[in-house]
Amino acid sequence: MEEVVEGIGSDQYAYVPLGRYVVRAQGVCGGRPTFKYTHVEVAGTLERLASGEPLDAILAGYGGRVPREAIRETTDLALERFLGALPELVSA
Repeated sequence: MEEVVEGIGSDQYAYVPLGRYVVRAQGVCGGRPTFKYTHVEVAGTLERLASGEPLDAILAGYGGRVPREAIRETTDLALERFLGALPELVSA
């Protein structure tokens, strides 16, 4: 995917979109996937969901910085990645 550069106030924000809300931003969290315009790592959100934390509690913890649709996109991307790896796992 191609890098996108946007102006945010007087700053530049460079990222590679992985979805509408999930990005890999240059210089943010070591390039690990985050929610766009935040330092909230996608992996942490998936871990919280996997541990059984309610979605509304996770959203409340992010204080409005991460919309519900972004978390839905995260689970969809993780599922696509997992299912895409299945043929390799089965043939291994």
